[in-house]
Amino acid sequence: MKYLFIFLIGFVSCSQNKIAQNKEDKDYVFFLHNKYLETHNDNDYDTVYKTKIEYSKILQSYKNDGFTVISEKRAPNTNGVVYAKKIVNQIDSLLNIGVKPNHITVIGTSKGGYIAQYVSTFMKNPAINYVFIGSFQESDLQDLPDINFSGNILTIYENSDYYGVSAIKRKEKSTQKINHFKEVELYTGLKHGFLYKALDEWIEPSKKWARRNYQLD
Repeated sequence: MKYLFIFLIGFVSCSQNKIAQNKEDKDYVFFLHNKYLETHNDNDYDTVYKTKIEYSKILQSYKNDGFTVISEKRAPNTNGVVYAKKIVNQIDSLLNIGVKPNHITVIGTSKGGYIAQYVSTFMKNPAINYVFIGSFQESDLQDLPDINFSGNILTIYENSDYYGVSAIKRKEKSTQKINHFKEVELYTGLKHGFLYKALDEWIEPSKKWARRNYQLD
């Protein structure tokens, strides 16, 4: 019985270590949705961009590829800076249990992309991954001067979208460490509505980035 007890203690200890190791090895995605969903429901139809918002389909796409997805529908008129600090606390919790920073990716569309930029600013961790989608205008350099990129940055924007252009100027003005920076320009013709939909055109590059494929091969 003594040896059986020792074996069981060892088995439980190994199992606990394996669970902890699994947590460390997982890839985590924080998905931050656009402003429209703050005041509407999933699958609602936007008459401006003539498309449904496919929030749950977007989340499911990441889950289907094995990502642990952390996301919630925000309240109307959420303060983006305050919310970014909430995400920072959640990321710190993952780091404290041993999750590697490059296994954590913050993905944001439109307003969610701006929140993600503030997360990048506050975290000051060059190993964390970020994907900013349809969330930069050159006027931001004057209107939002406190944003200061850090981390591995992928920006995705749509050629027909007035609300999203290349963020290279923000990258050049940022003083924190950026290990990797890449941009993807899309040509869907959907204007800002492209990010409402669960399109492979932007989801697949974001998955590659989250898997640390910084060349998007």
